[in-house]
Amino acid sequence: MSGPRVFGVTGWKNAGKTTLVERLVAEFVRRGWRVSTVKHAHHDVDIDQPGRDSFRHRVAGATEVAVVGGRRYAIMREEAEPALADVLARLAPADLVLIEGYKREAHPKIEVRAKIEVRAGQTPSLAAEDPGVVAIASDERPPERHLPWFRRDDIAGIADFIGTLRH
Repeated sequence: MSGPRVFGVTGWKNAGKTTLVERLVAEFVRRGWRVSTVKHAHHDVDIDQPGRDSFRHRVAGATEVAVVGGRRYAIMREEAEPALADVLARLAPADLVLIEGYKREAHPKIEVRAKIEVRAGQTPSLAAEDPGVVAIASDERPPERHLPWFRRDDIAGIADFIGTLRH
């Protein structure tokens, strides 16, 4: 596989996915890696706000609007949700792309669990249905003994694990 190493962080709502991604980004950057992230939302995302010039451009019918200033820019495109591969192809070169969400995609990922909800029957195990789940991050030992397990706050351990995976 060519391109950057891709690794996902997945789990159900309020499991701690964003916190884990944030902490992993900081850890990998500390280690000298260049990191990009992709966040998948299950609802329409609008980074623009009514009244802003860029919003007015989109409402007027612009297919793409670029907002550029200082050390940051964003390009908003009006079209159907692209495939993950298309999003990855548009990113600048990086050593690692961490993906939050995208439960149904085939990339390797860690399932984050806030507590042992699976045992209680509250939420289904993603690992049970997705062979892309290669590890679990949970505060308690999960029932899936065949997968590596990390505590959610073991950022260095999870980063070491991600670093050893082939891409």
